[in-house]
Amino acid sequence: MTASYFERIDRHRYKPTPHASGAWDPDEQHVSPLAGLVVHAIDQYRAERPPSGLLLSRISFDILGRLALDECEVRVESIRPGRTIELLEAVVHIGDRPVVRARAWLLTEADTGAVAGGADARLPPPDGLPGRSLTSVWPGGHCASVDIRPVGTPEPGRATAWLATDLDLVAGEPSSPLASYVALVDTANGIAVRRPPAEWMFPNVDLTIHLHRQPEGRWVGLDTTVVFGPTGQGLTSSVLHDVHGPVGQAQQILTVRPLPGR
Repeated sequence: MTASYFERIDRHRYKPTPHASGAWDPDEQHVSPLAGLVVHAIDQYRAERPPSGLLLSRISFDILGRLALDECEVRVESIRPGRTIELLEAVVHIGDRPVVRARAWLLTEADTGAVAGGADARLPPPDGLPGRSLTSVWPGGHCASVDIRPVGTPEPGRATAWLATDLDLVAGEPSSPLASYVALVDTANGIAVRRPPAEWMFPNVDLTIHLHRQPEGRWVGLDTTVVFGPTGQGLTSSVLHDVHGPVGQAQQILTVRPLPGR
């Protein structure tokens, strides 16, 4: 198999490889690499415009339907232009259907080092930590492609871990540190399972990432908590880290339901 999650077809269209296949259904795309692809498309869109000095500071993904493991098209536009604040929208189509709608807030870059503070403590570094495989819990090419190194012993609904991958996001193309980082964040919902996925379904219908610092390096640190409520909803919350410390937070709302026959 190719050593990437996607292959480019043309300017806006991409073909997912088997490495992009999902955890709930191997015939679907995992949201994680697709989210990274959206950021990659946003980077391409911004590279074709004059430099703005703005930083992507929040991005939200609403999952509108089934993500078939098939050719996808990503279109980006500015829906709120501005010199210091801008809102971009990216829509992913598979076939004739929009399947993901993402919105990204870009905020002006400024030197606020003198007042920076309030973030969580740094995680222990990933070097030297023993690895484990997600394939004992989850099927699909994406989960098989991830190098995961737990920090401590995971518990139901609670885990801290480092994640990395050796795969390119798009074959033959460099990706920004942010696109490569985002391509692993949605994996959070699978590292701290509260109930076995062979008995319960708890897929997320969105992913929202807030950043107070731009991530660096190949490692994604996830300090993750999963909560199931009493009426079919759940929430996966993660403090996001790189090797230098926290960079932001991510939230995923879950639809929780027993598998048929349970």
